[in-house]
Amino acid sequence: MGTFRRDLAVFRTGFYNGNRGADGAGGAENWPDFKRPLGDSMRSGYLYALGAFGLWGVLPIYWQLIREVPALQVVCHRIIWSVLLLVPLLSWTGQWPAAMAAISNPATMIRQVAASMFLAINWLAFVWAVSNGRMIESSLGYYINPLLNVLLGVLLLGERLRQGQTIAILLAATGVGWLSWHVGTVPWIAIALASSFCLYGLAKKTTSVPPLVSLWIEATVLLLPAIVYLTKQHLQGDGAFGTYGLRIDGMLLASGIVTSVPLWCFANAAQKLPLSTLGILQYLGPTLQFLLGWWVYKEPFDATRMIGFFLVWTALSIFAWDLVHQGSPAKFSTTDDPPASDGIQGPLDGTPKAASELEQ
Repeated sequence: MGTFRRDLAVFRTGFYNGNRGADGAGGAENWPDFKRPLGDSMRSGYLYALGAFGLWGVLPIYWQLIREVPALQVVCHRIIWSVLLLVPLLSWTGQWPAAMAAISNPATMIRQVAASMFLAINWLAFVWAVSNGRMIESSLGYYINPLLNVLLGVLLLGERLRQGQTIAILLAATGVGWLSWHVGTVPWIAIALASSFCLYGLAKKTTSVPPLVSLWIEATVLLLPAIVYLTKQHLQGDGAFGTYGLRIDGMLLASGIVTSVPLWCFANAAQKLPLSTLGILQYLGPTLQFLLGWWVYKEPFDATRMIGFFLVWTALSIFAWDLVHQGSPAKFSTTDDPPASDGIQGPLDGTPKAASELEQ
């Protein structure tokens, strides 16, 4: 439990402060200065982040085009074709030694298996939502994800909220409660997406595995269950592959590419950018999803839903303002000393290593 608390603390403080200076200060003084020329690493980090969140924002179009296929089968195809894509990429980039080292490390594999489980839940919930006309609700999940990160730190680490964070969380909770009360159902898709992606990000942030290797491990962990399920479906005559025509088959085959590319971009962006910057850029994805659901697919968005979303958007504005203008979050303490072998070393006083150090 002590190791988990330490990992969560690294994730939380890294998220809100990004890369710190030598004095460990956080807040607005470490916010990226857009007037300065960007270094190559920072510039590529922005491109990776825009690629990841932009692709995630428009990928609902892709899943809508194969909505005839049951969501669980789509997820299984994503897993299988991702593995087949990543295996030659690992060979081409010479990363098999890093992959073997990662799978031989029990602590790393525990985190990777956890990341795989959360990722599968996220994929399933998202594909189901898009296929069933719930794109706007899925965007809500990714909007409230950063606030859930804060709440996770409070519940599991006993951290104290700043005033701005408290107001933001209460407003967001009010918005979700408003939607639940007036729409007549709890937005469980949004909650499932937010919680699974929050926990996935935590698991990813506390590993020291190269991005490509990490993606391969996550997909490989899920490979056997995916093969077993699809085989069973085909033997029962319910398999989608080979049933709906060449277009659907081709898009299922290409699902490995459209799955792996944004995840790879995200993993690289997390290495090169402060996570506070990622915390703002990530709103690109749900905004594009929301606009697609509203303008393109004409999902219902009446005055009642608008009020709920307005409360959430107001909460996010307060959260972003607090993130940029306030100082470092409350420090934490633990009686567990960090081990020297898992890539997360240094004092547990609220000044963890930078994101790029943790991932390498």
